[in-house]
Amino acid sequence: MRLVFAGTPEPALPALKALIDSPDHDVVAVVTRPDAQAGRGRKVLRSPVGALADEHGIEVLTPVKASEPEFLDRLRELAPDACPVVAYGAILRRAALEIPAHGWINLHFSVLPAWRGAAPVQATLRHGDEFAGASTFRIVKELDAGPVFGVLTEQVRPDDTAGALLARLAESGAGLLLRTLDGIADGSLVAVDQPADGVSFAPKIAVEDARVDFALPGMAVDRLVRAVTPDPGAWALFRGERVKLGPVTRAESEVELEAGELLVERKRVLVGTATWPVALGEVQQQGKKRMRAADWARGSRIEAGESLS
Repeated sequence: MRLVFAGTPEPALPALKALIDSPDHDVVAVVTRPDAQAGRGRKVLRSPVGALADEHGIEVLTPVKASEPEFLDRLRELAPDACPVVAYGAILRRAALEIPAHGWINLHFSVLPAWRGAAPVQATLRHGDEFAGASTFRIVKELDAGPVFGVLTEQVRPDDTAGALLARLAESGAGLLLRTLDGIADGSLVAVDQPADGVSFAPKIAVEDARVDFALPGMAVDRLVRAVTPDPGAWALFRGERVKLGPVTRAESEVELEAGELLVERKRVLVGTATWPVALGEVQQQGKKRMRAADWARGSRIEAGESLS
């Protein structure tokens, strides 16, 4: 099939690579978010998807909005059979949705209708789901509510972060998207409407949502930190300043700690929660590099009774 691929960040790359390499499909263009400033030098950079397309000599379209007349005209000229989508990051209106003959086919990283929205992997981890997954579906006006072509699942690992789980789903999801487009092309695959029951939503996570509340049980603290690693990153206040926290582990200790109370031991730093204490992994103070919690504690000269909040 003749395809126009829409995507922006790194997790979209495995799917784009799979489609580029497929002998049965022709990626004639990609749609991605406009070039943006990034890094300390604020250099204007192409999105990961745009950069990969450049490497392969594929046309790159970067509309500010997918409803721009110039973009829609070019999309009609390209005449795609389908537009596969992976983490594009912009709203698609009816005028765009109606152009490809087989519609826009989205790879979404949850088992729909669970966790519709921008942060399904983060929601999977924060809520302690046993299984994660990915779905391919035809995009409709309502958020992530279109009919589903295919689904895959895998078990969540105890130490999974959002970054690690998303990377795995991006790889396995690339195969799912390719199989979906193959099935659409040969007519062997028919989309099935999502059930009305089991709908849940996973909105985008803001920085404020990533603040760790040590008054919660240790399991909830662990899940939250892993769910927001690496982005936007878990954090708490220490001596009135923000510190970023890497994944924590359950700490076996006979010492009882108040919520947020710090205990510095020779090789580890414990923090109290509503249940059992957790051991900090890595800590990053503002303007400094990440370091092991024990090294951070020594440098900070933490005193008895100090806490994270």
